[in-house]
Amino acid sequence: MKNIKKIFVVLLLLQIEALFGLEITQTTSTAKYQEEDCNIYLIYNDSLVPGDAIFVRMMIQTPKTHKKDKPLEKQATLQLYRKSKTKPIESGVFYSTGKSKKATNQEMLCGIPLSSFLEKDDYYLLITVKEGNDSVKEINLPLTFQARKFNSETIPLDSTNTAIKTDNSSARAAQIEKLNEILATVNADAVNALKPMASPTTSTRYTSWFGDRRVYAYSNGKSSTSLHYGNDYGIPEGSEVKACSDGKVVLAEWRNSTGWSIVIEHLPGLYSLYYHLSEMLVKEGDTVKTGDLIAKSGKTGLATGPHLHWEMRLNMSAVRPEFFLTNFTFEGVNYY
Repeated sequence: MKNIKKIFVVLLLLQIEALFGLEITQTTSTAKYQEEDCNIYLIYNDSLVPGDAIFVRMMIQTPKTHKKDKPLEKQATLQLYRKSKTKPIESGVFYSTGKSKKATNQEMLCGIPLSSFLEKDDYYLLITVKEGNDSVKEINLPLTFQARKFNSETIPLDSTNTAIKTDNSSARAAQIEKLNEILATVNADAVNALKPMASPTTSTRYTSWFGDRRVYAYSNGKSSTSLHYGNDYGIPEGSEVKACSDGKVVLAEWRNSTGWSIVIEHLPGLYSLYYHLSEMLVKEGDTVKTGDLIAKSGKTGLATGPHLHWEMRLNMSAVRPEFFLTNFTFEGVNYY
């Protein structure tokens, strides 16, 4: 883009308490790009923290001098680049927030997950805006990297849990395939809620954290390693489990490894997952609101004791659940 006026303003500092008492400062920036045919306003979290996500909210405004022209529908993509590489690390497509009040304004949102294995380096965001078939605008947004430490743990499994963990049956394979198909679905119309989410339980007793590097010690002397994709809350069996945000129940069934399980769709490509339940109080197709009672906690599936596993997935990748307890969509925050 030529002759662009760029303004960056730090609007917000969010102090997030990470693992091991490490305090991470999550900053939010705004940017404004002005051209003859449109003004583009952006707000995004500019801290690159492994295991979190990057969200960008964008308003494209047609100036008064162009209001006589019929605005073309604009499409946009978001890509994360490492400056030393030519291929994007992550990418996503912007979708409408449904908040535009004027025909000449178009407001969009996009989020991309950040791997918990992301290494320190120089990164930037690239936004590509297309108008019709020909006009393309490219916007670069700077990022700062902040390291995060993750826990390591060894979990001994008895013979029952060893059998579940090493199950290679076709039934389990079909369950995994079904879940992956759901999590890969990005429905642009699924804008169910733009507000901060809420914890599905009142408990603050964590027994495992998102991103834990796990070693499973089998009863037969063998072992395997994996990454923990969510938070585990050590709560008594039968405790209330509530929806973390407005959404649609897209899965509610028994799964061999996760027991009674519920998945809720909140935004395009954004899902919450609730595992090891003792009782499900919703069914597939139900719509829920934040705080609705959806289940009772349990110890079904692969579980060493009663607990709730809460997980968040964005574009299939797991994201630290606490990230979504903040105003991650910048709802109500001014662009300038």
